[in-house]
Amino acid sequence: MNPHRTLRILSTLALAGASWIAQASDLTVAYQTTVDPAKVAQIDGDYEAATKASIDWRKFDNGADVITAVASGDVQIGYLGSSPLAAAATRKLPIETFLIATQIGAGEALVVRDAIKTPQDLEGKKVAVPFVSTGHYSLLAALKHWNIDPAKVQIINLAPPAIIAAWKRGDIDATYVWDPALGVAKESGKVLITSGELAKVGAPTFDAWIVRKDFASKHPDVVRAFAQVTLEAYADYRKDPQAWLANQDNVAKLAKLSGAKPSDIPVLLQGNVYPLAADQASALGTPTTQALTDTATFLKQQGKVEAVLPDYSPYVSAQYLPH
Repeated sequence: MNPHRTLRILSTLALAGASWIAQASDLTVAYQTTVDPAKVAQIDGDYEAATKASIDWRKFDNGADVITAVASGDVQIGYLGSSPLAAAATRKLPIETFLIATQIGAGEALVVRDAIKTPQDLEGKKVAVPFVSTGHYSLLAALKHWNIDPAKVQIINLAPPAIIAAWKRGDIDATYVWDPALGVAKESGKVLITSGELAKVGAPTFDAWIVRKDFASKHPDVVRAFAQVTLEAYADYRKDPQAWLANQDNVAKLAKLSGAKPSDIPVLLQGNVYPLAADQASALGTPTTQALTDTATFLKQQGKVEAVLPDYSPYVSAQYLPH
C-alpha cells in the first residue's frame, strides 16, 4: 500500500477517533441526593472508566430542574422521579428511560411535627414539597387515600434546601421529601407515611435514569456502559446488604454524595428496591409505561399537565441494558 495513503487513512481514523472522544467526553450527567448504592461507583470513577468519557456530574435538587436542563441540551443523562418523568414525556420531550434506578420505599416520606397526631390534623397546616416531584405525587396520593381535600391543606412549593431552612425555622408543619431534607425533618418530626406504604395502596413511585434521544442514538455504547456500572453496583449491594453496609468506606461515600447521615443510610437503603439486570428487562416495558400513564392521569386531575398521551412506550427503552 502507498505509504502516503496509509498515513492519510491513519490520520482520518485518528481524527474520527478524536471526534468520537470529543463527543463522548461532552457528557453532562444530572444526579440527585437520593440514597442508592451506585453513588459509590460515581465517587470511585467507575462510570468514567466504563464509558471512556469525561463526565461532568451536576447535582440537582429536584426532577423538574433536571428536566429543564435535559430539555435545553445542557444535560445528556439525568436522574429523576416518575412524576417529573411522566410530565416530561407528556410534553413529548426527546428522552428515553433506559434504567429503573429505584423503586421508592422509605427513601421518601411525609414527616410532620409532633402536634400532628392524625392525617386529618394536616388540614389548615403548611406542608412543603417540591412541585411535580415524586414527593408531590405521593403527598397528593396520601391525601386522596385519607379522603382529605388538598384545598384544605396549605401545600407550598419548596426545593429541598429551602425545606431544610423552613423546617429549622419552624415555618412549615410537614414535608414530603427525600434526603438530606428528610433526615433533617426526622430529627424533630415523625414519619406519618412512607412511599413504600403508599405503593401498597396503589400509588407506587420510582426513580429512573433518562437520556436524550439524540445522544443515545450517537453513543449507544456509552449509555449501555453507564447502565452496566449502575447494575453492577446494585448487584454488589444486593448480594449481601449487611456486608456492604459493614464496609464503612461504602457508607462514607454514600453519605458524602447524598447528604444523608451515615446512621440513616441502612434504613434508607433497605427501604428501597434497586432492580437487578434480570428485573430491568421486564420493568422497562408495560410496568413502566403503565406507571407513567397512571401518574400522568393523576397529574392531569391535579391540573399539573394538560393531557395524557395514549402511549408512553416511545419514552421507555430496554435496548441499552447490558447484553
